[in-house]
Amino acid sequence: MVTHDEWGPEKIIQVYDAKTGMKGIVVVDNTTLGPGKGGIRMLPEVSVDEVAALARAMTWKNALADLPFGGAKSGIVADSKTLTQEKKDEIVGAFAKAIRNVCPTMYIAGPDMYMAEHEMEVFVKANGSIKSATGKPKDLCEGYSCGIPHELGSTGFGVYHATLVSLKHFGIPVKGAKIAIEGFGNVGTFAADFLSKDGAKIIATSDSKGAVYNENGLDVRELLRIKSRGGSVTESNEKKIPAESIFELDVDVLIPAARAYVINEKNAHNVRAKIIIEGANIPMTIEIEKKLHQKGVLIIPDFIANAGGVISSYVEHIGGKTEEVFPMIERKIVPNTIAVLERSKQKGMMPRDAGMEIAKERLLNAKRFSV
Repeated sequence: MVTHDEWGPEKIIQVYDAKTGMKGIVVVDNTTLGPGKGGIRMLPEVSVDEVAALARAMTWKNALADLPFGGAKSGIVADSKTLTQEKKDEIVGAFAKAIRNVCPTMYIAGPDMYMAEHEMEVFVKANGSIKSATGKPKDLCEGYSCGIPHELGSTGFGVYHATLVSLKHFGIPVKGAKIAIEGFGNVGTFAADFLSKDGAKIIATSDSKGAVYNENGLDVRELLRIKSRGGSVTESNEKKIPAESIFELDVDVLIPAARAYVINEKNAHNVRAKIIIEGANIPMTIEIEKKLHQKGVLIIPDFIANAGGVISSYVEHIGGKTEEVFPMIERKIVPNTIAVLERSKQKGMMPRDAGMEIAKERLLNAKRFSV
């Protein structure tokens, strides 16, 4: 059950369209810094509670990224795997029309689970405002604003910079650093590419088919070629290992970059990484994070490490160009990660708690100036 506190939520909207059978949810958590920003996910079991929790996470992520966005999220109750593209487009269009009154003044949408750039194009056309969503196709333009697809690799680029800052903080040279990446998708591929070019050894990675390992460093270029043609990392000549063992390798950095809750009660006690960079959302519970922190593991939480995607969204929203995305991500992620690590060290607190403290301070300051 959603509970209200000093931060929000400000608005919970549930919509239904009889013609298409569309059922949708929007939670606008906090608009102190600007309109709520957060993606749309399409899942048969998506709920108000889930959307509200994700909207709150976006409040912290946008505040810590120092963006003029509030926190919000939305969900469409449907099973994308069973829908034709035509039917899916109808449902997305009906959802966009149903929430016209809050887009883009209170809510700006974006891609999330089973919602990509095509669906964002359908959404903005049905909604009637090109500013109502980000993550649109790059050739979709109106006036000064064009789409910047999430496939650009923005999130992975942010994870890369959070990793560089963390390695430096820990006193580990990037060149030769051993890194394992769970998930070789849109986040993991880019993080692996950038880190390997800096001399880091990506010794293990995985996808839905399995995991591969090479103590001397995987051939990242070959893995990228395989993925570009729709293949799996397991099709390479690298050594195959059980997918779950990737969390227990003796590495400098572990990057969970795919699913939620992959580090849990079953494997947390076997984690040997010195640093964990949360490329995925909620790859572990806060309780597990606390236990690992107490063991001396440095953990950069999701709302800091994977903010590259929402920073890219901001560039698109203000009419920026693709080539402006990566420089802005670096300008945001690097100082924010440094600030979180410095406060964490000074106060003897978890980086997550330090980040939350900074995010809340920014919201409180914005409230003070708005009075």
